[in-house]
Amino acid sequence: MCFSCKEHPKEDKDPKKELLTALEASLDTLSNVWYPKSIDSIYGGFWSDFDYKWDKVGKQNKMLVSQARHVWTASTLARFYNDAKYQQIAKHGYHFLRDHMWDSEYGGFHTLLGLEGDSLKLLSTGKSAYGNSFAIYGLATYYKVSKDTTALNLAKKTFHWLEEHAHDLEYGGYFDVLQMDGSWMLDVTKNDRDYDNYIRKDWKDQNSSIHLLESFTALYEVWPDALVKERLEELLVLIRDTITTEKGYLTLHLQRDWTPVSYKDSTENIRNENFFLDHVSFGHDVETAFLLLEASHVLGKKNDTLTMRKTKTMVDHALDWGWDTSKGGFYEGGYYWDETNTRTIEDNRKVWWTQAECLNTLLLMTKLYPEEPQYSEFFENQWHYINTYLIDHTHNGWFDAGLDTSPEAEKRAKAQIWKVNYHNVRSLMNVIKMMKGEFELTNSHP
Repeated sequence: MCFSCKEHPKEDKDPKKELLTALEASLDTLSNVWYPKSIDSIYGGFWSDFDYKWDKVGKQNKMLVSQARHVWTASTLARFYNDAKYQQIAKHGYHFLRDHMWDSEYGGFHTLLGLEGDSLKLLSTGKSAYGNSFAIYGLATYYKVSKDTTALNLAKKTFHWLEEHAHDLEYGGYFDVLQMDGSWMLDVTKNDRDYDNYIRKDWKDQNSSIHLLESFTALYEVWPDALVKERLEELLVLIRDTITTEKGYLTLHLQRDWTPVSYKDSTENIRNENFFLDHVSFGHDVETAFLLLEASHVLGKKNDTLTMRKTKTMVDHALDWGWDTSKGGFYEGGYYWDETNTRTIEDNRKVWWTQAECLNTLLLMTKLYPEEPQYSEFFENQWHYINTYLIDHTHNGWFDAGLDTSPEAEKRAKAQIWKVNYHNVRSLMNVIKMMKGEFELTNSHP
């Protein structure tokens, strides 16, 4: 028995080392709960629906976005862990995209397939630039780890399909909502056909724009083509200078000529019905700050003071308004009511992907602005929030929203077509690499 602490002095704990260990363990647990469980060896690709206990239940529809995100995630895990098993998982997903989701008649990738008996049935009635952007993202990243030129060629083919069909030469940017043959829907009426996303048929939007930026960044890394560079630069400028407001938040939807779509002057009922089309989305704002800095970095822009200033404004705006000063975490949505800056939180959920993306960006800000210690404090508080309210320490995986504001999320599905693992796996991988000094977007710092 020891009666003197002098004989066995306690080792001083290193908080940063403990945090890194916790993040690494969390990534390992998250990766292992998804794979190989989600691999569909019957129809191909990945199963989509799991309940809160990770039992496979639900329709199991195959959506392009979630299938392509799996390809990206598995490819990135293969590089992160240097583990061939993840490369095989990515290959499995790539083959499903290539063999089942590509439209051999009109080109481009289909949006949604469903299971029907022993086969797959086309469910979507149009195509999406957003969905095709994730196909590029997954394919380019799979090529990075596999060096399979057929995957890169399919990514190039998808880029050219978007260039031909979705890109607007007159006003710049891309239309997201397209007809099956890739044509625009500007003159389509509801009576012509029940099209997907008809309400957005002649608009542009921040969500498809930021993810096209993301996918073109990944594509340019492996294929430094002049046109890819031109479109990447075009998107960077449009998102930074036009879609992002001076206050530091993204306009969600815009007319073809980039005039903002707003329901501010409509009745309360109409505003409420269309909140998803017009509000301040803190998660998208903070995620976009990262994507803009990443694009600037990959483009080789030195001393990009304009992008640095705008992205800092975006993060600071979200922290100032969207951060819960009581328990931590970012709220889902707010609304500006008039020009006097009257603003309210209209959606107090703390959605899982928002928290993941903000964790990543907050640590990046600590690296870019070491003289401002508040970012480090927010980062640590954000991880504490995620670990306390979002991670299921019983069944593993993440709840779809923080239990502090959404206690019912404890029994909701752990996976569905809009909830995969790309946001939180990317965030954990990035923060681990940043903490190890292996990943920094420093060439944008003035």
